[in-house]
Amino acid sequence: MKIFAKAKAAWILVEFLLTVPVVIFLMKFWNDKQWYFRKKWSRMQSYLTGYRLEIVGQPDPDAKLVLLNHQSLLDIIVMDASYPKDLCWVAKKEIADMPFFGQILTLPKMIIVDREDKKSLLKLLADAKERIEEGRVIAMFPEGTRDDGKKLLPFKMGARFLASKLNLKVQPVVIVNSRQILDSVNFTAQSGKVKIIYLPAIDPKADKNWYTKLHEDMQNILDKETKDS
Repeated sequence: MKIFAKAKAAWILVEFLLTVPVVIFLMKFWNDKQWYFRKKWSRMQSYLTGYRLEIVGQPDPDAKLVLLNHQSLLDIIVMDASYPKDLCWVAKKEIADMPFFGQILTLPKMIIVDREDKKSLLKLLADAKERIEEGRVIAMFPEGTRDDGKKLLPFKMGARFLASKLNLKVQPVVIVNSRQILDSVNFTAQSGKVKIIYLPAIDPKADKNWYTKLHEDMQNILDKETKDS
């Protein structure tokens, strides 16, 4: 079975290498339809990578900051495919600096963060404010990197800083099983179901300990969802 999981991962890699340049080309020449092209490509991945999507709950229409756990590249794909508004992802500078393929972030004006820059939080604040004024919703992984799909890593301070300074209503999301479907660490892939669970939206002004409680609530949901896996 492992050889088939490796073969499927190889197929997905080739498929990405072939289709992402098409999306970049379309976004470059039809700037006003960038979100449309991204969403279409993301939805197409359900058929090409063989995952099924289950959504529990629904996003708060007033939320301006989406916080979610991070297991796999598939997390971004399933959210872009299903979220009703144009998400602006906060991403690492290393990805944006990739030759040619980095344009998948720079063309749609995603927020690029340089972790080595001491002024990165101020830039994050300014960029997020600008994107929200343009009608977009900011999306962040508060862990900062991928977890193992079962245990959340400690949350970094960037998301809390952003929510507090801009007074943003927060939409928490738990994604389940995306790493089992597409595991870029072990380079395996398989068919199956990815679940998106929307938690109640949070007003950071209502509870100064909201960030700590959010980590606990998200971990409790992960524990419940993965206990039999």
